Amino acid sequence: MVTAELAVAIPSVVLVLALCLVAAKAGVDQIRCVDAARVASRAAARGDDPARVRALASASAPAGANVRVEGSASGGGDAGGGVRVTVSVRTGGWGALPGWELSASAVTPVESAP
Repeated sequence: MVTAELAVAIPSVVLVLALCLVAAKAGVDQIRCVDAARVASRAAARGDDPARVRALASASAPAGANVRVEGSASGGGDAGGGVRVTVSVRTGGWGALPGWELSASAVTPVESAP
């Protein structure tokens, strides 16, 4: 009798643990996206070149992340005198488990030169 209950319980426990791992990885990936956007936004507001900004974002972001930079340190662009960096990545989606898009943005105002 115990064997039948174990045959049902063990796959259920494995599924719950797999969902917990996917959720934990998504949480870590979200934090990495936020950190990457902040680092890259500060670098772009300082006036670093776009290649350096993307390299900093890619180093901090999860693998396969997309980096978008809007605005410039010269005050141009549509970011309203600031630089906006958006980092997005697709996470999860292992086998039959769900996946979703994570995204984080950071806006840093550009200071005028003295």
